[in-house]
Amino acid sequence: MRAEWHENDIESGVAMAKKELKAKVKALKAKLKAVATAVEAPLVEAAAEIVAKVKKAKPISPLAPASFPALPLIAGVEFAAVEAGIKYQNRKDVMLVRLAPGTAMAGVFTRSTTRSACVRDCQAKLALKAPADLGAAIIVNSGNSNAFTGKVGDEAVSAVTNGVAEALGIPATRVFSSSTGVIGEPLPYAKITNKTAELVAELREDAIEMAAHAMMTTDTFPKGAAATVEVDGGTVQIAGIAKGSGMIAPDMATMLVYIFTDAKISPLNLQKLLSRNTDSTFNAITVDSDTSTSDTLLLAATGKSVAPELKGASLKAFETALRGVMMDLAHQVIRDGEGATKFVEVRISGAASQSDAHKLAMAIANSPLVKTAIAGQDPNWGRIVAAIGKAGAEADRDKLSIKFGDILVAENGWRNPVYREEDGAAYMLQSDLVIAVDMGLGKFKRSVWTCDLTNRYIEINADYRS
Repeated sequence: MRAEWHENDIESGVAMAKKELKAKVKALKAKLKAVATAVEAPLVEAAAEIVAKVKKAKPISPLAPASFPALPLIAGVEFAAVEAGIKYQNRKDVMLVRLAPGTAMAGVFTRSTTRSACVRDCQAKLALKAPADLGAAIIVNSGNSNAFTGKVGDEAVSAVTNGVAEALGIPATRVFSSSTGVIGEPLPYAKITNKTAELVAELREDAIEMAAHAMMTTDTFPKGAAATVEVDGGTVQIAGIAKGSGMIAPDMATMLVYIFTDAKISPLNLQKLLSRNTDSTFNAITVDSDTSTSDTLLLAATGKSVAPELKGASLKAFETALRGVMMDLAHQVIRDGEGATKFVEVRISGAASQSDAHKLAMAIANSPLVKTAIAGQDPNWGRIVAAIGKAGAEADRDKLSIKFGDILVAENGWRNPVYREEDGAAYMLQSDLVIAVDMGLGKFKRSVWTCDLTNRYIEINADYRS
């Protein structure tokens, strides 16, 4: 009887020990899970932040230049840039330019009927023809375009330009402002006016690259260009910076461009040169056919060169150099087209009129079918034919010819009998392309520049406000 009790006791004890062990194991597992969760949570959060940053990161355009160019110092021009936190964090987003007394100003702007308060203000001030001996200034912010903001937008422009005028001791009529970024949001202008004193304190001649960075939005690289001109009596320097990546089309675009020279030139001649050369440069590029509310191109001539006032042959030489700087900046904008992988020149010749040449070039350059074919490296010349047909310009199927670079693709209303698809496909692998169309109808020609249309363009613009 006692032996039997002893065996039962042992079995009971073993069962109890197993139960206690299971409970302890369960408790230990719970503690381990809690520890793992405590350790894992911050790791997961950190990983999520890294993923978010990667998604928001701007890969530099494959068409970008190797580096920002070395731009000459322009006597009478100083730059500064600061972080104001208007939209972007931990980056400079406001820049100021101080221009010496005697500076002549010229400008061209968007023709948008919904243009921003800054654009209207600049246009009004240039029309005043204020005395140049008062000096001048340009202040620019990124992250907010101050467009379609009603009277609040006008008040913002007034507050910013008056603040700069007071800080620099110049009339507000000589302070030109630009804003670029999201449309329809009131500009938090106090963030700019609170930084005015800091901007003035930071002004220096060699900060033009910093200024170019400060006005970037969806740009992946800052844009700069320069020229040196030997004229009778001395040397003239030109340096320019630009921003622009998307919403680029003729009649300017979501571009801000500022060009500076030490040339001695009258405001009237300066404006003539600028207006005359805008059509073949900034009005001959397109990324997506959309025109912005904020397009601004200002040209400032300080007159600090030792060369005499530009006239005759000197003026012509200066114009050639100025056009070169404008073209360089315009092409850089296309090379930074949102999501672009191809830089494309559309070259029209033999058109019946200049108007037709322009229509034809833009119809091809803006065609989503043409642009996506280029993105896919597909030599689909039928899409070019379709774009020509919809352009609203005079055309004769049996007279036009189409080339990819030097490759004759089609002529006389039909594909070139010796054209090989593999040759066209090989050409499309290049990063810089030329699509040439001769209409066979007249003597008029036009070149415009565009880029391809990729998935990246959609990603950038679908996420623009987040």
